[in-house]
Formats: sequence, structure tokens, C-alpha cells
Amino acid sequence: MAKSGPGLPRRGLAAIPRSVWALGIVSLCMDLSSELIHSLLPLYMSIVLGASALTIGIIEGIAEGLALIVKVISGVWSDVVRKRKAIVVIGYGMAALTKVIFPLAHTLGWIVAARFADRIGKGIRGAPRDALIADITPAEMRGASFGLRQALDTVGGIGGPLLALAAMAYFADDFRESFWLAVVPAFICVVVLVVGVHEPAQVGGGDEQPPLRMTDAKRFPARYWIVVAIAAVFTLARFSEAFLVLRAQNVGLRVALVPWVMVIMSFVYALVAYPAGVAADRGHGAKLLWSGLVALIVADLVLASASTSAVVFVGAALWGLHMGLTQGLLAALVAGAAPADLRGSAFGVFNLASGIALLVASALAGWLWDAYGPRFTFYAGALFTAVALLGLLARGGDVGRLER
Repeated sequence: MAKSGPGLPRRGLAAIPRSVWALGIVSLCMDLSSELIHSLLPLYMSIVLGASALTIGIIEGIAEGLALIVKVISGVWSDVVRKRKAIVVIGYGMAALTKVIFPLAHTLGWIVAARFADRIGKGIRGAPRDALIADITPAEMRGASFGLRQALDTVGGIGGPLLALAAMAYFADDFRESFWLAVVPAFICVVVLVVGVHEPAQVGGGDEQPPLRMTDAKRFPARYWIVVAIAAVFTLARFSEAFLVLRAQNVGLRVALVPWVMVIMSFVYALVAYPAGVAADRGHGAKLLWSGLVALIVADLVLASASTSAVVFVGAALWGLHMGLTQGLLAALVAGAAPADLRGSAFGVFNLASGIALLVASALAGWLWDAYGPRFTFYAGALFTAVALLGLLARGGDVGRLER
């Protein structure tokens, strides 16, 4: 490990604050729980409850969009009260409680209600958690810290589908029995959060700061709004991952094996996220952004042309590469561009823009799937991504630079 100069903090995993590690473990446990359910839920809605691809697309889009819209409220509130941990606990606690509903639900209405409540919990915790990481972490390590949190989150994304595979095999393809396993890691994550995460005594500049006003929105610099716009376009080009699961089933993969798609995607995501964060800290943010878009274009083209499960797995791996290269970096860019006392609001608005884009993208993908088939859906995704790439390249190489 390279040593830092005099007066500078150490580099590497050992220098990342313990509370960031704890938040990463919290994310790991919740993602283990959530992805167990999410890797099976599209099939459960389609096969057992008879929902169409358009219906699933709309449900997924509204659910994820709702989570991101709620982040605005929770993010602003965390700036108002200048306390973030309590809001994060409420969000994770709500999501943990919803995990009990999935195995008990027998109708699409109950599933939709549980899915929406789960995503509201995600919305409540999301922006304050990311702002808390920015509060805790030294500026020169933001890329690595967000990358680590994302990597641990995605390890849970690997474990969840694997657990789903084991559960479906053990319970003879019984979806509801498999859903019960998601309850345990969800409640473990809340315990780790309460015990292991310590909030700074002062958030966003301390209690001496004046109360927030609507006019404070003017304090967001142009650079912040550019990051928000880039993230929204990225999300518009990348619809819900539920369509990866549906594509695997579409090419003939047995239902009990479909969660492997999410395992492969999440494995690559986890593998790439932390090194990408370190690279961002070293000034390679712009390269990461355009490389991530290229990976998404290739993923869409591979998935569009897929006729076997092996090809779908390759497309899922490329999808995970895109996520690993871009998601932690975008969070670090928001943290660097926003004023310290407005970070919760900044992450909330950032996710609102992404939420609206995700709603549009997922609904459009579902309509294209039903009207023209899965191939056209992924070709359209590649086209949107190519437009985003051209726009990014036109902005020049300064877009991905992290502020100190």
C-alpha cells in the first residue's frame, strides 16, 4: 500500500472510517434480503399472479421512482434537523417490516403494496445515508468510501439471488416459502445500524448554521446540476433490472435458475465498484463515466441478440460492469459539488431526477416488450445510451472530476 505524504490521511481500505464500513454492512444485509425477493418477484408476478410485462414494468418503475422521490423529503429533512442517523434507522426499519408481507401476500394488490412500502423505506434512508457518508469521510477518500459502500451493498446483491436459488431448490419452487428467508438479514441490518454507526457531533457545518430556506436552492453550483442531468440521462438509458430476469426466462432458462442472472450482474458490480471509486479519487472520473456507458451499450446489444441463457449471463455481467463504473462515482460527484449543509437535499434532488427517469424508462421498456418483443426493448436501451454517451463526450473531460 502506498503511503501518503506528511499530514495526509492514509490511503486504502484501512483508512476508511468505521462507520462507513458499518453502513456498508448494513447495505449488504438489506440487499441480501431485498435481492432474494426481487430476483424472484418478477417471475412470481408473471407466472403465479399472471401480470404482463407492461404491468411489471409500470410497478417496478413506480416502486423505484417512489423511492427516489421520497429521498427528496428525507434528504431535506435531514438537513433541517441536522441529524441523519435517526432518519436512516426509520427507513431501514420500515423496509425490514415489509419483508414479512411478501410471503403472506396472495394477491397482486398485496404484493404491490409491500413493494411500494419497501421502496418508501428505501427512499427514507437513501439520501440521509449518502449524506452521512459524505459527512464522515475525508474529501480525498469520497470515491473510495462510496465505492466501498456500493461494493458491500452489491455483495448482498450476489448473496440474495444465491439464497433464492437455494431456497427454490429446497422448497421445491415454492415462492412464498422462499420469501420467508428474507426476513432474517433485514432485521440484522437494523441492529448493525443502531449499534455500529456513529454520527458526527455536527452535520453540515454545525448547529450554528441558520435554518434552511427555499432560497438555499440557489446555492447549488452549476456543476451540481450538470451531475444531476447526467445521472438522469444515464437512468433513462437503463431501465429496471427486472427485465434482465424476464429476458432469462424468455430464452428458456428454468425458473429455479433465473436468479443466476442477478448473481452474475451483482458479482461484477461488487468487483468493480471499489476500484472504480479509488480511480475516481485519482482523477479518472470522466473515463469511468464514458466507459460505463460503453459497457451498457454492449450489454443492451448482447441482451437484444440473446438466444441462450449463456448469452444473457454475458449481458448481465456487462450490465454489472456499467453499474460498478458509474454509481459510486455519481454519488461522490454529488457529495463534492453540493454545499456541506445541503448534502441531504442535494442527494434527494439528485435521486428525484433519477426516479422520474427510471419511471419513464421502465414503463417504456414494458410497453416495448409487450408491443414489439424483448429484442426491440434492449435495442431501444442501446440507442438511448448512445445518445447519453455522445452528450457526455460533448461536455469534455471535466465532468467526472471530484471536488476537494
